[in-house]
Amino acid sequence: MNAPKDFLFEPFLIDIGKVKGFAKALGLETEFATHIAVPPTYFTVIDYWNDRGFYQMLEEFNIPSNDVLHGEQSYEYKEDVFVGDTIFAKGRLVNSLHKNNKIFYFLETVYTNQMKIEVAISRATLIELKVDSA
Repeated sequence: MNAPKDFLFEPFLIDIGKVKGFAKALGLETEFATHIAVPPTYFTVIDYWNDRGFYQMLEEFNIPSNDVLHGEQSYEYKEDVFVGDTIFAKGRLVNSLHKNNKIFYFLETVYTNQMKIEVAISRATLIELKVDSA
């Protein structure tokens, strides 16, 4: 496995507009978005709406984004995140495994806030489908 040890996402400011849009997409009341913690899966927004985000991480880890399926996702929540927080994320390719002409990639992303407090950990499994058996 020849992947960089860590991938640093761009710092991400939790913006009221994005939180309201995300809450609306989930069918949640948007008027309360500034007074409560962001919804639990909001970390996906940090990964994908980031100037240096998930697809750049895959590229840096040599994972072909066009040939993978998202196999599993889990979150470990440690602290609440609110509008106005800045979140720093560090991704890591923890392991990869060849099995039955597939490659399984195990990723972990640790999120910290502007006070350097760890707020969450995301764990994902990606499955590469186009693997030559030769």
